[in-house]
Amino acid sequence: MEPPYRQIVSDVRRRIEAGELRPGDRIPSARAITREWGVAIATATKAHAALREEGLTVARPGVGTVVAGPSAARDRELTLARIVAAAIALADRDGLADLSMRRLAGDLGVATMSLYRHVPSRDELLLAMIDAAIGSVTLPPRPPKGWRVALELVARREWALFKKHPWLGPSMSLTRPQLAPNAMRLSEFVLAAFDGTGLTFAERMYVQVLLFSFVRGLASALEPEVEAQRESGLTVDQWMETQQQALTRIIRSDGFPHFSALAEEEFDLDLDRLFEFGLARLLDGIGSLPASGDVKPAR
Repeated sequence: MEPPYRQIVSDVRRRIEAGELRPGDRIPSARAITREWGVAIATATKAHAALREEGLTVARPGVGTVVAGPSAARDRELTLARIVAAAIALADRDGLADLSMRRLAGDLGVATMSLYRHVPSRDELLLAMIDAAIGSVTLPPRPPKGWRVALELVARREWALFKKHPWLGPSMSLTRPQLAPNAMRLSEFVLAAFDGTGLTFAERMYVQVLLFSFVRGLASALEPEVEAQRESGLTVDQWMETQQQALTRIIRSDGFPHFSALAEEEFDLDLDRLFEFGLARLLDGIGSLPASGDVKPAR
């Protein structure tokens, strides 16, 4: 449920979009809001601030807070697809934390209020972004022969997608999955990959969730690394160089013989190699499922 101040903002936005409040009309004052909605003055003040932040209202000296407008012509040229594409580009460039309706409106060169005619909230915008991003993944109409080949195909394309959009993996919920049709399309592909194996649909779904969890879990390292590089100006290799002396000192101390041996092999953590290593081990495990599912390794 929305907090009280957001309910007030939603109601004022509805009045504006319905034409009950027109550009230049005064909106209820903070004291009027406390009377009409039965909230504290602090809540009313927060609602006023949110209305200004979203570009719905402006302060006019000697008049008060009024509805912003009129909308520029380019506002009327907006489409949901254009908004979503711009939001994805912003999140790719600056991270999901920097995505706000106001910032997005600035990138599009439109009034913030105009965005809400196409997408009612940031949460619904994020859902549209997830669905659009996953929609770029291409799959054949039917899974290829052999469940292992099909799962490798899905996993590698998911991994490439998460690398392209580092914000995507962390934004997707495992326990409360967003109802994104294109994400369901990927799941349907995995479920169909086991046709003829004898695996139950519940077992197939557990395999799908396990596969997605593996790829998404690895992808969770992508956005923090992009953010760290943006803030520090150092790549991961450059950062590791700054830690080399301290790491060597710790390894050479007593009690780390295996780390010493590892250092001599010049081990280098590479996420792509880790993905391939982990995917192979995961599929090997799925191939060893009990005979009740009759799933055998498809090599």
